[in-house]
Amino acid sequence: MNQHLWWIGGGLVIVAIVLGRWLWHLGKAVQAERARELFRLQHERFEEQLLKNAAATGLPRGLKWLSCQISGDALLVRDTLTGGIVALVPVVIQFEPIEGSDMEDVPAAREPRPATAVFAFARGTWETNGRVVFNHTPEQTVTAFNPQFRIIHHGHH
Repeated sequence: MNQHLWWIGGGLVIVAIVLGRWLWHLGKAVQAERARELFRLQHERFEEQLLKNAAATGLPRGLKWLSCQISGDALLVRDTLTGGIVALVPVVIQFEPIEGSDMEDVPAAREPRPATAVFAFARGTWETNGRVVFNHTPEQTVTAFNPQFRIIHHGHH
């Protein structure tokens, strides 16, 4: 009789572990979908936040940040270093040379520049420190930073 109880107890432990893992994965998927929806709803605010924070970095040197426009859908990735959700967002950035800088006489300095902006989902909201990867699409950014970023597909964690 006791042996049967051990088998039942062991079976319940296995069921609990499988159920726990399933719930954990479900929670991660729900968090990713919530993050995706929040980004969609507030992207104009993120353009302003990125512009302000990126300009504060002083980079690129000799250029003033004029505008930043989101040019496509965010690619959600899992940051394998932190476990957090990151949005890689295609943007077009417009600069203006700062008067007296070595960029003033460079015609290309005024041309719109494609880039990928990096946003992190933390404490239920999207934030950016102004990090931008120039001349990369979100997909190219994933490849360039492999294995740090892993794409989150719809319905997955």
